[in-house]
Amino acid sequence: MEPLIVVLVLVLLVVVPLGWGVATYNGFVRLRNLVQEAWRQIDVELQRRHDLIPNLVETVKGYAAHERAVFDEVTRARALASGPASGPAEQAAHENVLTQAIGRLFAVAEAYPQLRASENFQQLQSELSRTEDQLAFARQYYNDAVATLNRTMVTIPWSMLVGMSGVEKGEFYDAPEASTAPPEVRF
Repeated sequence: MEPLIVVLVLVLLVVVPLGWGVATYNGFVRLRNLVQEAWRQIDVELQRRHDLIPNLVETVKGYAAHERAVFDEVTRARALASGPASGPAEQAAHENVLTQAIGRLFAVAEAYPQLRASENFQQLQSELSRTEDQLAFARQYYNDAVATLNRTMVTIPWSMLVGMSGVEKGEFYDAPEASTAPPEVRF
């Protein structure tokens, strides 16, 4: 009977903690992957937004060719936002610059009734608004995934293994106030 007790004690002392460690590590990796997948969804929506900008600029250019400074500003802001960023905070800052430039482009459009009535302009404006809505949802999903990861990393007993897992805390995508909603346009 004694060897059976020794085996059971060994199982409890070795196998159970090892199993718990593996399960915890896999949980951290799963949460990290969830955060990365959520960030990729933000990338998809940002790319859609960036792809709409040149069409919008060209449409407005057809009616307001003398507003060169605004077009150049939007083009520069789009290039900045489309480029690589070191993380969510830098990407949010670039997107804020782009949102402000788009707002100025829409302000220019307000002075041109024919442009506002243009079906192409209305379609682009609608698509941009829809993209902004999807982007807001993707941001929330990403931030929820980051919150879950970060919360798990500081909760006992998981916090005891977080250092060994190599998983780092996620960075929230804190979109500045100006970019949390689509640019406001009043006609």
